[in-house]
Amino acid sequence: MRLLARNGPDQDLLDAAVGSVLDPELDQPLSPLGMVKAISVGRGEGVAVRILLTTEACPLRQRIADDVATAVRGVTPGAIVEVAFDVMSEAQRQETARRFLTARTTAGVPHRAEVLAVASGKGGVGKSSVSANLAVALAQQGKSVGLLDADVWGYSVPQLFGVRRSPVALYETMLPVQAHGVRLMSLGFLVEEETPIVWRGPMLHKALTQFVQDVHWGDLDVLLLDLPPGTGDVTLSVLELLPDASLIVVTTPQQAARTVASRVGLMAREASVPVTGIIENMTGLVCGSCGATTALFGAGGGAELAEQLGAPLLGGVPLDLALRKAGDNGEPVVVSAPQAPSARALSSIAAALKPARRSLVGRQLPLTPV
Repeated sequence: MRLLARNGPDQDLLDAAVGSVLDPELDQPLSPLGMVKAISVGRGEGVAVRILLTTEACPLRQRIADDVATAVRGVTPGAIVEVAFDVMSEAQRQETARRFLTARTTAGVPHRAEVLAVASGKGGVGKSSVSANLAVALAQQGKSVGLLDADVWGYSVPQLFGVRRSPVALYETMLPVQAHGVRLMSLGFLVEEETPIVWRGPMLHKALTQFVQDVHWGDLDVLLLDLPPGTGDVTLSVLELLPDASLIVVTTPQQAARTVASRVGLMAREASVPVTGIIENMTGLVCGSCGATTALFGAGGGAELAEQLGAPLLGGVPLDLALRKAGDNGEPVVVSAPQAPSARALSSIAAALKPARRSLVGRQLPLTPV
């Protein structure tokens, strides 16, 4: 619905400008989604815009208000903009869902997306921190990136990105939570903070299947998976759901971490999953005062693992104060301290990532007889 005071030449331009503002979660323009209820132009410099939200609890209403105000001032510089919100009726919500699902591709991971599964042999080697920062670094390079937190018992993506809101659900489709340019999905968004996940295998498999198939990831270039440590059934389930995935193995330099990480690589080999490469995390402790680096966990573990698995060593990531603070503050270090040694290393690794391709030998191909 449009309520425009026809007392000036810019009303049609205002309508087009406001209507083209993207809903930050649906990633579609407001007007085609039926979300622009009214635009009223006053006699002075005032412009009042009323927007329909899909839910009262919309966490990004302020961003929508700011984007709408910017769009209005792009047409009428210096305008005093008032943005108000109403909530859709159930019928309006159904119509918006229909328009959204018609405008976009089907739910699930798009076939063209590169799927990179980040794994480790044991916990405590910084796998999740590496996953989060690689995702943001890839987004900073202009790619459309998703991050699926498949570490169901030790989910940490909500903490690492500083987001606690629930994903928006449009009937049978969930929309990923967006932060720092990355589309996120985690069980941590669906349970109370610090709630343990005590589900058994079948329930976890069902949840992960929904995250892969029923989440509207959009037109992704890259999907990163933060796998649970080790070689358990959750890891196997995820790799079965995403047969085109390739593996990134994270280890620390010490012998104990390298030994258990090699088991993940061997599991991948048995499952015919290619290994994109090895990341050696915590290569050294960087002194916050003098900048000197200490090999706190020894040296050479990443190179040894790369040689053992026949995969490239993608790089090493030092441990510094900025990386630790970033994890505690809920902001990836490539955002909060891009010049820190850890951030520069992670950005370099992301820039050089080239996913390995899975062999077609022994795989069923979706061929249709003529």
